[in-house]
Amino acid sequence: MPKPRKVGNLLALAVLSALAQQPMHPYEIATALRGWGKDQDMDIKWGSLYTVVRNMDKHGLIAAVESVREGRRPERTVYRITDAGRAELVDWARELVSTPVKEQPRFRAGLSVLAVLHPDEARGLLRQRLDAVEAAIEAARDTLAGHLREVPRLFLVEAEYDLALQEAEAAWIRSLLTELDSGAYPGLDAWRAFHETGELPAEVQELAGKAHTAD
Repeated sequence: MPKPRKVGNLLALAVLSALAQQPMHPYEIATALRGWGKDQDMDIKWGSLYTVVRNMDKHGLIAAVESVREGRRPERTVYRITDAGRAELVDWARELVSTPVKEQPRFRAGLSVLAVLHPDEARGLLRQRLDAVEAAIEAARDTLAGHLREVPRLFLVEAEYDLALQEAEAAWIRSLLTELDSGAYPGLDAWRAFHETGELPAEVQELAGKAHTAD
C-alpha cells in the first residue's frame, strides 16, 4: 500500500527530480520537465505547480535560495532540494518501482460492459482499436530507436515499458478476436441471443440474484 506523503501530488515527484539536478525557479522547473517529457510520464496539472512548490517549501522538501529578476519580468524565487527532499525523492521512487497499485484504465472499463454491444459490433470495434494500437506500436518503436541513438537507455525505460504494454494489449486483442471470429468464445451464442431476444442468459440472471440477496 502506498505510504502517505507530505505532498502526495505526483507533480511534487517531478519537481524533486528537476531540483535534484540544480536549483531552479518554478518557470525553469516547468520548462525542464516539459523538455524531459515528464508530462508524458505522469498526470501533471501545470496550473497546480506554484501551489505544489509552496507546499513542498512549507514541508521542508525544498528551500528558497534567492530571488532573481530578469529584465522587466516579475521577481522569481529560486529553490533547491533539501536533504529531506532528496530522501523523499529516493523513497518515493523505491515505492513506485517496487509496489504494484491497482489502476483502472479506460479500456478495462469498456471491457467490463462489453456485453451491451452486439458481438459483431464488438468485433468491429476491437479491430478498430487493434489497428490504432498497432500503429502506435510502430510509431513508438521508431521513436524509441531514434532516441536510443542519442539518449542512454536508462532514461528511456518508461518508453520501453509503454511499448511492452501496447504489445501485450495488441496480442490479447488478437487472441480475443480469433475466438470471436471462429465462434470458439464461450457463451457467444447466449451473448448474440441476448441482443436478438433481450433475454439475459440464465447464469447472468443467477449472478444478479446472488448479488441482490447479498445486499
